[in-house]
Amino acid sequence: MDNGIIGRKREIALLNELIDSNKVEFVAVYGRRRIGKTFLIDKLYARQYDFYMTGIYEGTRKEQLTNFAHQLELYAGHRVRTPKDWMEAFFALQDYLTTRLSQKRVLIFIDELPWLDTPRSRFLKAFELFWNEWASKHDNIKLIVCGSATTWMTSKLLGNMGGLHNRVTQPIYLRPFNLAETEAFLSSRGFALSRRQVAEAYMSMGGTPYYLDMMRKSQSIAQNIDRLFFGTDAPLRNEYGFLFKSLFKESTLYRKVVECLSRKMKGMTRQEILTEVKCEDNGFFSEVLSDLCNCDFVRRYTSFGKAERDMMYQLTDLYTLFYLRFVKTYNGGDPNYWSHRQMDISSWEGYAFEQVCLHHIPQIRTKLGIMGVLGNVCSLSWTSFTDNAGKEHRGGQIDLIIDRGDKTINLCEMKFTSTTYSISTDYAQRLRDRRESFVSMTSTSKSIHLTMITAEGVEHNEGWQNIQSEVTLSDLFTDADE
Repeated sequence: MDNGIIGRKREIALLNELIDSNKVEFVAVYGRRRIGKTFLIDKLYARQYDFYMTGIYEGTRKEQLTNFAHQLELYAGHRVRTPKDWMEAFFALQDYLTTRLSQKRVLIFIDELPWLDTPRSRFLKAFELFWNEWASKHDNIKLIVCGSATTWMTSKLLGNMGGLHNRVTQPIYLRPFNLAETEAFLSSRGFALSRRQVAEAYMSMGGTPYYLDMMRKSQSIAQNIDRLFFGTDAPLRNEYGFLFKSLFKESTLYRKVVECLSRKMKGMTRQEILTEVKCEDNGFFSEVLSDLCNCDFVRRYTSFGKAERDMMYQLTDLYTLFYLRFVKTYNGGDPNYWSHRQMDISSWEGYAFEQVCLHHIPQIRTKLGIMGVLGNVCSLSWTSFTDNAGKEHRGGQIDLIIDRGDKTINLCEMKFTSTTYSISTDYAQRLRDRRESFVSMTSTSKSIHLTMITAEGVEHNEGWQNIQSEVTLSDLFTDADE
């Protein structure tokens, strides 16, 4: 923890290094809504701004400029008339900041920058001129901008091919919390939870700090889920639509792709998604897939031994998975729906746990002792086949394969059970068959290690002798980082 900030150690160190550097800096912090971008900057530098403003969501150009003038008045200490356009606004900001240049550091923070770029406002042209013709020429200027509209930040700012091309000196993408950070966050707010309970909260809300902060320590995990998703005026039931609108312009196709992927747990190819959503195969569709991956909604992976053209896309955002599975179709009949649930949720828990594991690959690699070993992470599914020796192999799927650079492959099985997992005689044979099928399918000469990733560990019975390594839920709570 640093200044009340949970986690974010790498980002804090990087920001402090940039702010204390002896050259001009233009820092762009971006990431999905509610992830803690503004909180991070405010906690580090709130009392040190020489100018601060934030964009207004769906505000008009006039409203944005009025807000700009008000903020400039607060910092300049004198009356400022509302500028007629952004060019005039940035000239006024330049005049004010000129009076501050004798300081060691001039710190400017513009939050929700994309919201200022309203239609036909020519905001970007004025901002470009301000940076290129004035701000960038002063080594003590430190400009930090934030944005939730990730598509705008990546295409209009970081991917700018005009006057702002390569002007950002440091992009910082803020990701959701991992399990360790989630545990620390909830502990700092007085929760006394087991790691399994933390994981249950994580599987419904993901690692979004704002969502986690809505939880009440006086309630159980089930009660919190009821209140946040299924109760009267449940805030996370309405969050889904606004989340996509805030991140992506023309968000309809983004939602269609996500909802399509939610029905195919192992993922889909690009062509399969196109067919399902009835969309043209064009540049915009490529942008949609790229944006969803960049915002941690979707992971892109290649099945073991497959070419890049066979790339798979899989929905991995835990909040979205939970919403689409249980909340979207909820009819509002029972505000204690989750506490009273009658349906079997074991299949969802199993799949959600698989996604939790995919979000914690560095922690798995640390437990296996292979952090310093190069390797690829992939999956593989296959239909039944007959090998060269005439032996029939039934179809199967391996959700996590770690193909290591030391001539070893880990085939990982994931099980989310409430007690220690016991490998039965039948399951032990299934593991051996799967290993044999994998070798026959891939013709690999590498050593094959069977790895169990479980919530509560594996019982050390006769079946346990079939596996080479195991990872538990607690092992995912480390601070491993790659």
